[in-house]
Amino acid sequence: MDSTSLEPSLYTVKAVFILDNDGNRLLSKYYDPELYPSMKEQKNFERNVFNKTHKADNEIAFLEGMTIVYKSSIDLFFYVVGSAQENELMLMSVLNCMFESLTHILRKNVERRCLLDNMEGVFLVVDEIIDGGVILESDPLQVLQKVNYRADENPLTEQSVAQHLTEKLALTTNVLQSAKEQIKWSILK
Repeated sequence: MDSTSLEPSLYTVKAVFILDNDGNRLLSKYYDPELYPSMKEQKNFERNVFNKTHKADNEIAFLEGMTIVYKSSIDLFFYVVGSAQENELMLMSVLNCMFESLTHILRKNVERRCLLDNMEGVFLVVDEIIDGGVILESDPLQVLQKVNYRADENPLTEQSVAQHLTEKLALTTNVLQSAKEQIKWSILK
């Protein structure tokens, strides 16, 4: 067996996707560019995964050399995909964090229509949990805090998403300004 494939890596998650109860894609993010590079290959993989899992009571599946953890709710199926050597508990913690965060954002109404109505919040949640295949957060309360959502507020709106992006941009601008100042002073010394 190739020893390089067994080395630990931060790139834990290969893909995340949410399908409806007919197997249609509602959201998908593939983090490994070599894994199913075309849309057609991705959809074929998702269809195979759905066909294997939609009637099963398990929480884990192995298909096409991938470890897949999944969960269903009313008319949705949530999937997190990792390599065959990946730790199932790590993948499950990502899945649970995503599901619990979305449960709060969707006000415990985790079903297709509500998910589609709040898609911007869904993307924010996924992006706060995973960045480029690297797990950033597995605590749903931290994720909700980062996307600036509180259970007693209304669901995410365009204004709160814009506010979130504005805050991130301001933080980035401050970091860049600080870096410019440090470079300027180091050159002047």
